[in-house]
Amino acid sequence: MLIVDNVTKKFGNFTALQDVTLEFSNGVYGLLAPNGAGKTTLIKMLTTLIFPTKGQILYDGVEITKLDEAYRGILGYLPQDFGFYRNYSPMQFLVYIAALKGIDGKTAKSKALKLLEVVALLDVKDKKMRKFSGGMIQRVGIAQAMLNDPKILILDEPTAGLDPKERVRFRNLIASLAKDRTVILSTHIVSDIETIADQVIMFKDHKLLCCDSPKALKGDKFASLEDVFMHIYGDDEVVA
Repeated sequence: MLIVDNVTKKFGNFTALQDVTLEFSNGVYGLLAPNGAGKTTLIKMLTTLIFPTKGQILYDGVEITKLDEAYRGILGYLPQDFGFYRNYSPMQFLVYIAALKGIDGKTAKSKALKLLEVVALLDVKDKKMRKFSGGMIQRVGIAQAMLNDPKILILDEPTAGLDPKERVRFRNLIASLAKDRTVILSTHIVSDIETIADQVIMFKDHKLLCCDSPKALKGDKFASLEDVFMHIYGDDEVVA
């Protein structure tokens, strides 16, 4: 289990997150809040790119910085700005990333083929990625994050810029990957998580506002999660 224990993160005098406590087990967790609310700050702490000013993050009872490489070995990460080599094919790119992760060549090729099938890119495995759509590139990003069969998969704004059809495909893929792992999905697009999230985490004023199921958040008062979002953040922040 992954636990965020009373975590605060400050940048100088600015408090990005304050006194956040969360528990993650298997399933899909949607981090839903407007841009600037602290979603990416939390994700960067969960991936050890930055560290809490106060509090701790634990995996199976051990602080993740003490686990070091052992923690990163169970982590898959797709950042918001996914860097890739445009002249590489998906197969070349995955084998390259696998080598960086210490996976031997034979295993890397086998895993790459299986993952390209999972993300529906097997038929273009040898095509240069410079010709790919944004949705295809994001699916390559998911595949690279899955190379080490992570127990924790973290996705930061994975559907930003995608058309509605690609977003639906992406949501279905994420739901299929969450059966035996923790998937943490950061977004400000309500429809990305309404149908697939087991728990929705919302921040306001850089503090944890709630962590509950979409059904519980809607209750009897709201017809949709979008209505909940509008009620909390206002019309200007909603992206359906």
